[in-house]
Amino acid sequence: MQVLAHGGAGSDPDDPAPRQAVLDEAAATGAATSDPVGAVEAALHVLESSPRFNAGVGSAVQSDGEIRTDAGIMTDSRAVGAACSMPGVEHAVSVARVVMEATPHGFVSGDHAVSLADAFGIETGVDLWSERTREQWAELDRPTDGVQSELAWIEDQYGQTDPGGRAGENNGEIDQPAQTATDPHESTHDHDTAGQDPTDHDTVGAVALDDDSGRLAAATSTGGRWLALAGRVGDVPQVGSGFYCAPAAAVSATGAGEDIARVTLSRRVARHVEQGRDADTAAALAIDEFAELTGSTAGVIAVDATGTLGSAYNSAAMQTAWATDR
Repeated sequence: MQVLAHGGAGSDPDDPAPRQAVLDEAAATGAATSDPVGAVEAALHVLESSPRFNAGVGSAVQSDGEIRTDAGIMTDSRAVGAACSMPGVEHAVSVARVVMEATPHGFVSGDHAVSLADAFGIETGVDLWSERTREQWAELDRPTDGVQSELAWIEDQYGQTDPGGRAGENNGEIDQPAQTATDPHESTHDHDTAGQDPTDHDTVGAVALDDDSGRLAAATSTGGRWLALAGRVGDVPQVGSGFYCAPAAAVSATGAGEDIARVTLSRRVARHVEQGRDADTAAALAIDEFAELTGSTAGVIAVDATGTLGSAYNSAAMQTAWATDR
């Protein structure tokens, strides 16, 4: 089993070594499982339980002071499950797996997704706040006189680099060619980070290939965007956007969520593989296209059916980790 995991595309973290150690543990945990779906789920469990990443514990906080988690999962047979807007759910990826395997649906949202999680033994009512997010939320002066005032406040905050979710979108510092990892085991490249919060981090994801059976799976999990309007859902649980899997390749994306959804970034990577490119070439090409179309930052990881790994991003950094059971 091969597993490639990412910790989000954003600005350079203050202390990358501990984050890399968690990513390494996540990839190794996934690689030790017996099937690709279990591999991506196990890898993301490790990341969702770490407050160093914007998924599960330590997730971004929405405008009403609530933390809501989203995730999506998919296999090479195009079985798919997604769940979103779940307060108090640490392991959003497991809820997405339940949707995929135990319901006739592809997507369940909100309190109904939380009820589904509870019915299948997935822990709910979890305190998802970290010390970091509590401190950052306490420093804010949020308007309380209605949605219109809140929207104006959000619009003022949303385009800036945010400390709990994604780097600010359309900030004029993102017209960068895609960076590809020459070593897929660890991928961090330095860019100009002026104006970016060094503690910024993002969505987590994993892709897996069973070398024996050739089966693939992909999954992505997030706490969303810091100070997004309450109830906002980004790219992560949207099939073809935040995640995608087909017989050719498994893909997980991270970055500017609305723009990732507009261009269905993960599906774009897989399509390039279907057209004869390897995963690494496809990832770099898709990120270059994404930047040209949107002017925003994103990153992707991928593995194709031949076992070639891909990783590319145009943000300041994106940490990844790879592991195999061989």
